[in-house]
Parts: sequence; C-alpha cells; structure tokens
Amino acid sequence: MVLVAVLIGGNFSAIKFALDHTTPFLLTSMRTVLGGSFLIALALLRGETVPRRRDDLKNIFVVGFSITTVSSALLIYGINRVPAGVASLVASTMPLFTAVLSFALLGVRTNRLGQVGLSIGFAGTIVLASPSLTGETGAIGIASLVLSALAWAFGTVYMKWKDFSRISPIMLVGVQLVMSAMILVPFGLAVEGTADTDWSVGLLVPVLYAAIPANAVTFSLMATVVKRATPTVAASTAYLIPVFGVTFGWILRAERLGVLEFVGGALVICGVYLVVNAASRVATA
Repeated sequence: MVLVAVLIGGNFSAIKFALDHTTPFLLTSMRTVLGGSFLIALALLRGETVPRRRDDLKNIFVVGFSITTVSSALLIYGINRVPAGVASLVASTMPLFTAVLSFALLGVRTNRLGQVGLSIGFAGTIVLASPSLTGETGAIGIASLVLSALAWAFGTVYMKWKDFSRISPIMLVGVQLVMSAMILVPFGLAVEGTADTDWSVGLLVPVLYAAIPANAVTFSLMATVVKRATPTVAASTAYLIPVFGVTFGWILRAERLGVLEFVGGALVICGVYLVVNAASRVATA
C-alpha cells in the first residue's frame, strides 16, 4: 500500500512535466500503450497465458474501462486544469466512494473506528491541499477529478466482487491496459491530434515513469492488495498519495512545503492507521 502511494505520488509531478510537452488524452494513450506492452511481455516471459474465457474477458474489460480508461483519462485531464495539491485532495475522495460502493454491491459495512479513520483521513487531505485552494481551480478540472475517483472506486470494488482468481495481477492489468489502449489511442488522436506534442526527451522520461512504475506496476500492486484486503482498506492507500505528491512536488518542482502540509500528512497517516486497524479487528472477530 505504501509503495503504491509513493509511485502514484510521484506520478503527479511526472504528469505535470509531461503535460508541458503534450496533451492530456494523448498522454493517457501513450502511458497506456507502454504500460500494457510492458506487462503483457513480462507475463508471457513468466509463462502465463492470455485469458480466453468470455466471462474473464468481460470482467477485465469492466475493470479496465473503469480504472485504466475512464479514471486515468479524467485524472490527467483534471491535473492539467487544477493545481497539484487540489488534484491530490480530490483524488483522495476515492475511499469514500469505495466505502459506499462496497456497502451497495458487497454489503461490506465500515465500523465506527473505520468511519472515524475515514473522516480523519479526509480532513487531513483538506489540510494538506488547503494552500492550493486560494487560486483558480477550474470547475471542469474538479468535476473530472471527482468522476475519476468514482470510476477508480467502482473498479476497485468490482475486482473484489467478481472472481479474478484465475488471472495473475500482472496479466490482469496488462490485458486491461491493452483494452484501454484500443479505446484511448483513436480517441486521443481524433480529439487532440499530435500537433501540440513535442517529441523530445522532456516528454519521453516522464511518460516512461507514468507508464511503467506509476501505471503498470502500481495497478498490478493494487490488484494484489485488493485480493488480500477489503476494498475500503485497499482504497485507503489514496490517503497517503497527497503526502508523497507534495513531497515530490517540493523536490522536483520546487513547490513550497509548509506547516499545513506536515499537519495534513500526519492526519492522513493517522486516518490510514485507523482504517486498517478497524478492518483487522473485523477480520479477526
């Protein structure tokens, strides 16, 4: 969970750098193609086979459309329109959507300790991102990020709802990304084209990071976490993302790190601890 948060936290800065050289949907397409190709090749080298069962492919498509197509595209589109701190805040609402969908689809209830943890974690994300709320944020960017969080939450819950036990996390995410690429590439070319893309090292380096460590590796790790934890616990990773997002923004983009960021980070970590601890108590009861 922590490694996922580190990789995604760095992804905010990588995407910002990449968007200096290209457009949002084309960037989403590029990282999807690269990430999917990497994971499929790795899975085949491990001796795995591409799933052929119709129900497996249908379930993979649903998860891929939710997480690696809709959520990823809206995330990058939103990051392009709002400050990184605000993007971190809105992305961190995903566990709230996950808790609601887990109850609606799986009947999974969150106990009082878990509810307190969710509240503290969400309060921490507000404190963490509050310095960024003083400027223009853009209603379209905020709406895009909210829908991205909702789509990500649905895909997370769906992975717990349906049976993916026949497919390894690496192959699962690799096929998801390939399916997503088949949608995103023609969409990005039709909507944005390549005229505003600068094919330089300044684009290649952040795209490679966004495609493999922050996309392919991250989603594979999340698939593993979801198999071993409740959806709400898995989704609580999002509370840690702003901590690392702000840290990488400070290191790589010289963004100011103040007292509010430290306070917000402490609240976020406390919230994650309470959510995980609450789930552990329920599992051992």
